[in-house]
Amino acid sequence: MSERRIVRRREERRALRTVGLVTLIIGAVAALGALLVRDQISRHRRDLFSPHPLRRLAALGFLAGLEPSVDTARLLGDYVAWEPRPLLRKRAEQILDRMERRMESGAATSEAAG
Repeated sequence: MSERRIVRRREERRALRTVGLVTLIIGAVAALGALLVRDQISRHRRDLFSPHPLRRLAALGFLAGLEPSVDTARLLGDYVAWEPRPLLRKRAEQILDRMERRMESGAATSEAAG
């Protein structure tokens, strides 16, 4: 009876070790993948008119994080007119709309203060 318990405990330890190792490997692969995607996005954040859609998406993400400006709004307007892919064009329109609203609210705030 005690031999069975010893064997069972060894098997449980082995299974627990295997599960832990697999979890660690999955976590490491996920972290590496996230780092690679982040690196690619940061490399291509200025490629708005690139022939590669992923680079254009990264550039849109970069522009979405910038402070709104007239130059950026004009650039996005040109991009919306140029972009052949509906998904990317819609994303650019959303960013442009948000930028225009933020610029308008900033102008209204400065007029009220002045």
